[in-house]
Amino acid sequence: MSTNGIAVSLTGVTKAYGSGSSRVQALRGVNLEVHLGELLMLVGPSGCGKTTLISVVAAILDHDDGEIKVFDRVLKSMSQVEKTRFRGTHLGFVFQAYNLIPTLTVAENVAIPLLILGTRRARALKRAGDILEAVGLGDKLGVLPAALSGGQQQRVAIARALVNDPRLIVCDEPTSALDAETGRLVMDVLRRSALSEERALIIVTHDNRIFSFADRIARMDDGRIILVEPQVATS
Repeated sequence: MSTNGIAVSLTGVTKAYGSGSSRVQALRGVNLEVHLGELLMLVGPSGCGKTTLISVVAAILDHDDGEIKVFDRVLKSMSQVEKTRFRGTHLGFVFQAYNLIPTLTVAENVAIPLLILGTRRARALKRAGDILEAVGLGDKLGVLPAALSGGQQQRVAIARALVNDPRLIVCDEPTSALDAETGRLVMDVLRRSALSEERALIIVTHDNRIFSFADRIARMDDGRIILVEPQVATS
């Protein structure tokens, strides 16, 4: 539980891939704060480090130097087991690749985070159904992912990220495969999630159609945050 109104704090965060002549510096001393009750969008050219940044915030990747705090927990102080438990309890992540399990129904895919946490199957599926209804897929609970369009699969991935009511939701291009109307529906759901004073959202996007949903926009280039600007949200 954060006591200072800050959900995520990054100070001097660096991350590199490879070594020697093939070494690529993805993050170059990133400083950023994400507030509780905020929807922050992270924008910038391809290859500037946006996906790496959200991956280290979500403890999917380890950062090299600097400090990351998520709800006042210092990520570097956690073991891998603690990070896994922390992600399962506090984080929802929407990957750019949908990562749906093809042999499970839509409802079962969405229920996975709850089942991993030990929620009873009937309760997990009921919660999954409620979230799928909210993203406009209430009639698809029993179908397999292969029967869905790309945009529908994207919405299933978003529902899965929301199903355990996470305090930090991190999305990588959540509207990239959606038409304007469906993108607005999804952003309405995400935006409502950000209205809680105990929750925060970080959304990586190139989609300028959804910029108006942000509280602030952080612009990134060459592994650094170069500007953070306010944005009037739509709700």
